[in-house]
Order: sequence, then C-alpha cells, then structure tokens
Amino acid sequence: MQYLANIRWVGGFHCPHCSHNEAWRHRRGILRCKKCNRDVSVTAGTVFQGRHLPLRIWFQALWLVVSQKNGVSAIGLARVLGIAREKTGWQLLKKIRTAMVHAGRERLSGTVEVDEVFLGGVKPGKRGRGALGKVLVLIAVEDKGKKGFGRIRIEIIPNASATTLRAAIKNMVELGSKIRTEQWRGYTPVALEGYEHVVIERQSLEPGEDPTPLVHRIASLLKRWLLGTHHGRVEETHLTAYLDEFVFRFNRRKSHSRGKLFYRLVQGMARVKQE
Repeated sequence: MQYLANIRWVGGFHCPHCSHNEAWRHRRGILRCKKCNRDVSVTAGTVFQGRHLPLRIWFQALWLVVSQKNGVSAIGLARVLGIAREKTGWQLLKKIRTAMVHAGRERLSGTVEVDEVFLGGVKPGKRGRGALGKVLVLIAVEDKGKKGFGRIRIEIIPNASATTLRAAIKNMVELGSKIRTEQWRGYTPVALEGYEHVVIERQSLEPGEDPTPLVHRIASLLKRWLLGTHHGRVEETHLTAYLDEFVFRFNRRKSHSRGKLFYRLVQGMARVKQE
C-alpha cells in the first residue's frame, strides 16, 4: 500500500476533493484529509479499485509479466499464482495490459518505415490487402541507421485506404518526420501531408526483394511471439491488448532493470482509471 501511495503521489499526498496536501493515516490504505475530513483510498480511481485479489497477488503478477522475456499466458499466470480459475488470470492480464499504453504518449519521429501486415494463419481464398479472415495491422518503425531499430508502434486498421492510413500514421508518427513506404497507392500526397515521403521502389519482381525490411522483421518477431506465447491466436477482440504488450516489451528491450519496468507498470496501473 505504501509503495503504491509513493508512486501515485510522488510529491506527497494530494486530496482529489479539495487539493489539500496533508492527511492523517486513518487505517490501512486509507488517508483522511486534514482539511475536508474525507477518506481517500490509495487504490480509489485506479485499476486496483474494487479488486477481489490481494494487492500482493497483483504485484506478483506484475513482476511475472515484466520478468518473463516473452511474457506469460493467462493459464500460466493463474497456475504460478495459485489461482483456481483461468478466467481470473485472463482478467488480471487484461487489466495489466491496459497500463502498458497511455494516452498522450510520445509519437515516433525521425525516419520512420511504415507498412501494412496481415496477421493470421494460411487460409484459402483471396490474397493480398483484400484477404478475408485475417487482421490487417499498420506497423511503424524508427530507423536509427547503424544503431538498428528505434521505437515501434502497431495499430489495427480496417483497410489500407488513404483515409485510414492518414489517420493511423498521424496517430503514430510526429508531423515533419520522414515516412518511408513501398509503392502502395494508399500512400498518397494527401495521406502523407505534413510528412517527408520517401517511396522505396522495387528494383525487380524477385520474391526475395523487400522494400520495407524493418517492418517485416518486426512482423516476423510479432508472429513468432504470438505463436509461442499466445498459440497464434489473433482474434481482433483480444489482439489490441496483445499488440500493446508486444510494443511495451519491444520498446523496453534494452532495459537491464526489471525493477524499473515493474515501477513503470505499477505507475501505469495507478494512472489508468477504473472502468
């Protein structure tokens, strides 16, 4: 409780009702404002509010999520924590993933490679951007030259039209950045207005040639991760949460401190409002 309070009120207690900064310790997890005499719970207004599991179990779950390189499945999490119901483990993971991405996060910048990728197994029928039964995602990757990959962003898109691509790219990439794409007609001047657009043309029709290699390397890692940790499940209802977790992990892949990742995740849990 104290650890959560320290993260939630970095500069000290702050009453959400009257903004006063002094309080008495009333009981475990409860502070009483010295000015308005209202009780304020450390967990109120956060994902932890109304929890049915002890806070210690939540913290153990958070530690497992950040300490496992490839993440954990709901079944694995429930088994390790001694939770009888698999559904409880799934709900726990779902709430943890909501804290991995926060509104207003910094967009990508510099040189950014962008391309669309289909997620889903091999299925009969139409191929290409009009294929059925698969999920289309837009992947954006910062190109750091000799330093390799920078940060990434991934977003599910309904189609590859200019209007859709414009909205997704604007959400992921800072205006004024250099956008590198293939020759797909959806990347129109209007769609990329405000960006410096570089089109990589195919030099031949050889199947091995890849105009957007950074994106497809990320896509390969993503598909392998989905297959290994989540058994290849790509239902759109759950995929957004999986993508958020993948982006969270990839963008912090160079962090050597599991404790710092744990701190950031608890910070995110305290920031996300309870639905």
